[in-house]
Amino acid sequence: MKKILIVDDDRDILDITKKILTRENFQVLTAATGEMAVDICQTDQPDLVLLDIAIPDIDGYAACEKIRKNNKTRDIPVLFLTGKELLPQGIDKHCHELNAAGYISKPFEIKELLEKIREILGPNE
Repeated sequence: MKKILIVDDDRDILDITKKILTRENFQVLTAATGEMAVDICQTDQPDLVLLDIAIPDIDGYAACEKIRKNNKTRDIPVLFLTGKELLPQGIDKHCHELNAAGYISKPFEIKELLEKIREILGPNE
C-alpha cells in the first residue's frame, strides 16, 4: 500500500482528500504546516507528498526545498496543490527548480487528482 502525505492548513481539504485517498486504498498521513511535512517525510518516508503552497510557518516551496536537500527524502515526489490566484508560470518555474512532479489547482476534481497520483506512483498495490 502506497503512503501519501497531504499537507494543507485547510482542515476541510485535509479531511476530504484523506477520505478520498483512503477509499482508494492509500495509507494517508496529514500535516498542517511546512515544518511538520518535512519532519514527517524524514520519519515516515511517504511515497508522495501533496503539498499546498500557501501554508503556515514555511511555504510549500520552502518545505519542498528542505525535502530535496535531505539525502533521506530528496527523491520523494512532490505534487503542489495551489489556489487559483497564483500564476501558472511562477508555479511551473518552481516545479522545475525544485524537481516537483507538477501541481494541481484547488479546487480540484477528484478524477484529476487520482489520475495525477497514479501517473506519479503507478498502480497502488
